[in-house]
Amino acid sequence: MRFVVIGISDKANPWFPPEVLNIISHGRVFSGGRRHHDIVAPLLPHGAAWIDITVPLDAVFEQYRRGAGREIIVFASGDPLFFGFANTIRREMPEAEMVLYPSFNSLQLLAHRLLMPYHDMRIVSLTGRPWPELDRALIERAPKIGILTDREHTPSAIARRLIDYGYTSYTMHVGEHLGNPAAERVTTQPLGAAATSQFHTPNCVILTVSPVLLPLSRLCSGGAAAPGSPAATLPLRPFGIADSSFALLDGREKMITKMPIRLLTLQALDLPRRTVLWDIGACTGSVSIEARLLFPHLHVVAFEIRPECEAIITANCRRHGAPGIDVHIGDFLSLPLPAAHPDAVFIGGHGGRLKEIMARVLTVLPSGGVIVMNSVKAPRVTTDSRQLWDDACRELGLHQEPPLHIQLNEHHPITILKCKK
Repeated sequence: MRFVVIGISDKANPWFPPEVLNIISHGRVFSGGRRHHDIVAPLLPHGAAWIDITVPLDAVFEQYRRGAGREIIVFASGDPLFFGFANTIRREMPEAEMVLYPSFNSLQLLAHRLLMPYHDMRIVSLTGRPWPELDRALIERAPKIGILTDREHTPSAIARRLIDYGYTSYTMHVGEHLGNPAAERVTTQPLGAAATSQFHTPNCVILTVSPVLLPLSRLCSGGAAAPGSPAATLPLRPFGIADSSFALLDGREKMITKMPIRLLTLQALDLPRRTVLWDIGACTGSVSIEARLLFPHLHVVAFEIRPECEAIITANCRRHGAPGIDVHIGDFLSLPLPAAHPDAVFIGGHGGRLKEIMARVLTVLPSGGVIVMNSVKAPRVTTDSRQLWDDACRELGLHQEPPLHIQLNEHHPITILKCKK
């Protein structure tokens, strides 16, 4: 089976090279979105069949397969390999032959309108996808981010998320109906203005930190800095967050894992090689936040039994620019386990039920996954957490690694404990 995939824009009267026009004139079966059909209908041969690309896509590919042996000409937006339908065809029908005639994708068009080089642009798609890739780009301080949007992840919603988490050094450029001369609109706004603006779909976004040279007609009031003005910069993030910068539970300083211990704990979790971290007994969220900022590829899930900690964790996430931490409030032993199963687990609090917590973790922890806990040697502590740990590891068949003993200033000695499944 053979697919010819032709990229188009929203332009009402698209221009195609003679080779593509010849392919269209001899075609018999065509496919694309309904918007694409409206654009190319005048070019289709008399009696041509059209297959609408609509969800569910399984039904669309079933129609394709019924035409096995034929050529299907597919119209797709922009570059069909840029988060586009050509990738879907390759995934669903890898044996099919494919020929591509790409057009510019929407982010390229927006960069062209802005006269903005885009070879250094970080690309994020939020079309039918959640926030994590944008969150990661922000945490990693990408200075130029191109974003594909949808009706939920709108430019306004994106601007509000950046403001909520303190990423206010960015300027937002929005392209609406790119390629359609009758409806195209390109604007540049500060985040505060974009957060309350309405934008027509389809649209896409480019976020920039340093000012770019823009045609004066593109600048909105209060928009990007004038050419030649000092470039804005993203503030540098320290290695290790100061304890004093966290909102605390009832002002209790002892309820936070101190920064040097926190960093050693993250080292024990071996996070560069992990994908999902569970922080059980998160309290203020300090371990989750430090892990999220140092290792932005991680999916971080925080569990905390005290309801009042939810607002504290949320406030600390926003204060430190750590979006995307998945917070679950309630008793870990009773909560439904999230679909994101961990390969690294930190137990910051256990309420004397350490073995039960570890046993439940083991139901989803893969082979090679690690569990880390800090044991405090304090004279008034009645429950010996080190003994609970040793007993749990022995009974659950976990391999313990050599512990790390450390004392920070006048605080009680701490032992960082680690085991592996």
